[in-house]
This record gives sequence, C-alpha cells and structure tokens, in this order.
Amino acid sequence: MIYTVTLNPSIDYYVRIQHLQVGTLNRAEQTIFSPGGKGINVSRVLMRFGINSVVLGFAGGFTGTFIKQALTQEQIPVQFIEVDEPTRINIKLKDAQETEINGVGPTISKEKQKQFLKKIESLTKNDVLVVSGSLPPSIPAQFYEEIALLCTERNIPFIVDTTGPILKKLLPFRPFLVKPNHHELGDMFHVAIETVQDAISYGKKLLQEGASNVIVSMGGNGAVFINEKHQFVATVPNGNVINTVGAGDSTVAGFLASFIQDKDWMKAFQYGVSAGTATAFSEDLCTKDETDRLLSSIHIKSIS
Repeated sequence: MIYTVTLNPSIDYYVRIQHLQVGTLNRAEQTIFSPGGKGINVSRVLMRFGINSVVLGFAGGFTGTFIKQALTQEQIPVQFIEVDEPTRINIKLKDAQETEINGVGPTISKEKQKQFLKKIESLTKNDVLVVSGSLPPSIPAQFYEEIALLCTERNIPFIVDTTGPILKKLLPFRPFLVKPNHHELGDMFHVAIETVQDAISYGKKLLQEGASNVIVSMGGNGAVFINEKHQFVATVPNGNVINTVGAGDSTVAGFLASFIQDKDWMKAFQYGVSAGTATAFSEDLCTKDETDRLLSSIHIKSIS
C-alpha cells in the first residue's frame, strides 16, 4: 500500500475576485473549498490514476471533518489522528495575481506525535511512504527524521517532498526519491539554479548525500531526473499556466503511479512530468485523461 503523510493539512479556500481593493469591502466572484496539503494532493492524483493510497496525518474540529468527508467522497481512505484544535484554513486569493494566506495549524501534543509514529511502525517493506509538506509549529523539525529512521530500519521505501534544512537532514536516510524545484535546490546550496546543467550538477550532490533518485522541476523549462545510472531531461509544451498549486505533488504521484506498474525510470519520469504539467494547465489537480493527452508532448532526452 502507498501511504501519504500530511502532518499539517488544510482546507484550501479559493477566492476569485476582480480588482482587489485593500481596506474596503470586496465581493468574491467565485469561492471553492478543497482539501489541501501536499500528501493529500498526491493521494487525490493517485486515485485519479486508479492507484489506491491511505492518507495519514492529524486533523481536528469542523475543518478536519470537512477534509475527511471530502476525501471519503473521493474513495480515499483516511487514517488521521484526531487532535483537539481545528485544522487550519489556507486562503488562495486569485486576482490579477495570486495571494496566499496560510493558517498556522493546530497544536499537536507529544502523545499524538507518538501515536503517529506507531502507525509508521506498522508499515512493511512492501509499502511506500510519501512524506510531503510543512510541519505544524508544535512539532519539532526532527520529527521527519524520526519517520525516516523508522523507514530505514524497516526497509520501507520513502519519498520526500519538502524543502531546505529538513530535506538535507533526511538525505542520509537514503530516501527513494526527492523532488525539489530549482529554487529549493538552489537555496539548499546557496546558488542560483539557472540551467539544466546547474540542476544536474547540484542534483548529483543530493545523490552523494544519500538520495537514490532525484527529480528537479524547473517550471516552464521542464525537469531533470538523476540516479546512479541515468540522467534524463524533460522538455514541456508551451501552455497557459493556470494553477501551480499541486503541480509538484502531481509530478510525484504520476512518477509513482507509473513506476510501480512498469519499473521503468524514463517512463515514470515522463508520466510524472506530464501529470505536473497537466495540473499547471488546469484549474484543479490533473486528470488521467489530460495527463495521457499531454504525454506525447513531454520529450525526454538521455544525457550521458
């Protein structure tokens, strides 16, 4: 089974408005409520590809109930640990530009944290764990390291999609896949990643520090895949970018959905990039039909 981890989920509240005026009354043209969080996005896309997964994390209050009900309606199993405070709400304000206001998240007690780690201990080497996104403020940064250690001890393959110092500390635990974008990769090494060769050079450093496979997404400039045997570069078609939220999560889901079926690195990379592109070109997360339609326009080149 695939398990996705979203420790700080949210209701994403999308508000579309014309000509935002600060300091006065504005009226929305459209509002949408959606379950949010990187691991949740991965599970939602996997389900669209016909792949089952289980959502893990913490949830509480009326907002937590909404997220559970929304995922259940999509036939995605949820194993949240209940907490006392409400799950956060993130506001996505769409005007000519997009403005985001992210909530803080509930307080997670030490006891609840231990309960979560017990869940991880129940996984086996036949499972896959996807660890994504930010931590609630009450959970220490080393919590992800505790999860990674449990995976390493049990030979559970795990994927990491988080940023900065947290990602760097998880590399020695040999994650199966990491997926920084070029800005995140540059921040890790205090450089600007401007070219494909930059992405390859610094992606290799992630391999040296422990990652088994690396995808570096580069927006409209495509993406790079690197492991010990392969280096691939993907180019993406031109299109109208509507929504960048969830594009990286879709890349992870597409890669995983393809790889567990075919065990082919190039095919999995191509499908992951197609899924991420399909989400970027859509109002919502990608569909299988749209991902399949774009697949032939994702060109992969092997670099020796």
